[in-house]
Amino acid sequence: MTAAGNSIVVIPARMASTRLPGKPLAEIHGAPMIVHVWRRAVAAEVGPVVVACAEPEIAAAIEAAGGRAVLTRADHVSGSDRVFEAVEAVDSNARHDLVVNLQGDLPTIEAEAVRAVLWPLADPAVEIATLAAPLGRPEEADDANVVKAVVSVAEGAASGRALYFSRAPVPWGAGRRFHHVGIYAYRRAALARFVALSPSPLEVSERLEQLRALEHGMRIEVAFVDTIPLGVDTPADLERARALLAPGRT
Repeated sequence: MTAAGNSIVVIPARMASTRLPGKPLAEIHGAPMIVHVWRRAVAAEVGPVVVACAEPEIAAAIEAAGGRAVLTRADHVSGSDRVFEAVEAVDSNARHDLVVNLQGDLPTIEAEAVRAVLWPLADPAVEIATLAAPLGRPEEADDANVVKAVVSVAEGAASGRALYFSRAPVPWGAGRRFHHVGIYAYRRAALARFVALSPSPLEVSERLEQLRALEHGMRIEVAFVDTIPLGVDTPADLERARALLAPGRT
């Protein structure tokens, strides 16, 4: 299954991080983390890959690896805003009508997952697509750092419509719970609309910007994958990433 459109992948990155300052340049087996993510995106072969960065040192690391980077404003409040500025700069003629927003702290993401996020856009009614996987360990349900996706999905379907995202253990009861994976694919017009909207009340409450889209009636479709990529937010996460990406393991 493929989306009807011409896609570009943009990876937003900035040095400021509360729990792991400078994490885009954190070294993982001889390469900065942001380079690992860029390589995974390139391997997906869904379109050109650009790193949208707030600092010159991130751009220098990507360019040294043979990639393309664009400097953006340092004061963006969200990755989506940074992605939009970058795509407008590198594709001012709007040749690319689908934009993949891949977080720069997912060094173990599989190329297949980058391809999978585009699948729901084969349906012209879908404005934004994202990914989720079955929740892993039971304790993740109560972990506020694990974002849960509430999805309306038929049994056995490969995707479903997003109804809500939360840090709380939702939905209630014995039903399936899904771990949201932080990668999005936007129709270009939907991305432009999204970044023009003001933060919504639920977005502010949950600290999840995708709720802004849902509160304004935008349709988000969730495609399902089997593997949850490691998001690097802390020094402990960084050590896990180094172990997972050790030579001979990938």
